[in-house]
Amino acid sequence: MKFTDMVVKKLKPKESRFEVLETNRPGFGLRITPKGTKTFIFVYQFKGKNRRMSLGKYPAMKLTEAHQKHADARQLLGQGIDPGEKEQAEKEKIRSAPTVIYLVNEYIERWAKPRKKTWKEDQRMLNLDVVSRWGDMKAMDVTKKHILRMLDELLERGATTTANRTFAVTRKLFNWAVERGELDFSPCTGVRAPAKETPRERILSEEEIKSFWDGLENANMTDSMKLVFKLQLLTAQRKGEVVGTPWTEIDFDKKEWLIPAERTKNGVATLIPLSESAIDHLGAIKVESKGSEWLFPSGRTQTHIIETSADHAIRNNLQHFNCEQFTPHDLRRTAASHMTALGVSRLVVSKILNHVDRSVTAIYDRHSYDKEKREALDAWAKKLNEIVAGKQ
Repeated sequence: MKFTDMVVKKLKPKESRFEVLETNRPGFGLRITPKGTKTFIFVYQFKGKNRRMSLGKYPAMKLTEAHQKHADARQLLGQGIDPGEKEQAEKEKIRSAPTVIYLVNEYIERWAKPRKKTWKEDQRMLNLDVVSRWGDMKAMDVTKKHILRMLDELLERGATTTANRTFAVTRKLFNWAVERGELDFSPCTGVRAPAKETPRERILSEEEIKSFWDGLENANMTDSMKLVFKLQLLTAQRKGEVVGTPWTEIDFDKKEWLIPAERTKNGVATLIPLSESAIDHLGAIKVESKGSEWLFPSGRTQTHIIETSADHAIRNNLQHFNCEQFTPHDLRRTAASHMTALGVSRLVVSKILNHVDRSVTAIYDRHSYDKEKREALDAWAKKLNEIVAGKQ
């Protein structure tokens, strides 16, 4: 029987299931059930055994599509591949393919946690903009168009830096999945960072420092958060290293703060000499912490406050500070810049900031610079006190 759309359409069901093969197309046919369900089939032999493969149901699959699938199956057969077994393997692969939320959780546990101190930020960004959009989707179904649409939405709400950071961690997620064999390719391939960034150079002037310090008095934030910013400005340390400090790192007798390698961004331990002003502020922080093991305990969890709380506190209180927009990280840059303005060498400031010097000279220079760092931070504390007091 020669199949046409009309012929296939007119074939009627019988009391029992039956099959009709098309002439001149070896093994190609149609199976019809008593209820009238019509399925295109391919009947063949593989390694001496009779096999039967379903190609698709009519009319969802058109006759021309069935003919093509039959031709593809015969081609595989000619290559010594069982087409039915191959199709079942592909279906199983799709059934067992990981979802996006599974990949995100695996990435955080297996890659980010063991390697990144900022893994919680990766987790936050992925949950916020990736899992929320495609969490239940098969990761293999996420396309380049999905990625571009997400980035467009982030840019439309003005989150240019966030768009870049989210894209970076999303790209890492999918590249990791490819390396692990979970995916054949990444949907981020060929996609560029959505926004052009320029290095931040925001430094608060002396007038802005005073305005900020005074504005903290009436700012809508906890007293502990106010002390976070004051300690950061006095010590020039990163906000994450400040908010996550346990009291065990502070030595009041030696007036030192030792940040261990596991808590620093570059994995290098650093000793921060504490000025008298820093010690005074730590006394106030001790009172506010109310016996906690942390300088800045969280009111919601058993640990310390998180970094993003500092960002939000600044952003939500700019009206109290009467100065241009800035971030907590700009306080660190501000302290460093004002120290160099006092005549402190860039090398000493670099040591205070715990920047890694990979030059040949640095390899042989084992001097701790603790004395120079103390002198610099004492000088900066004195200058800061003059600034906030309105003295020249």
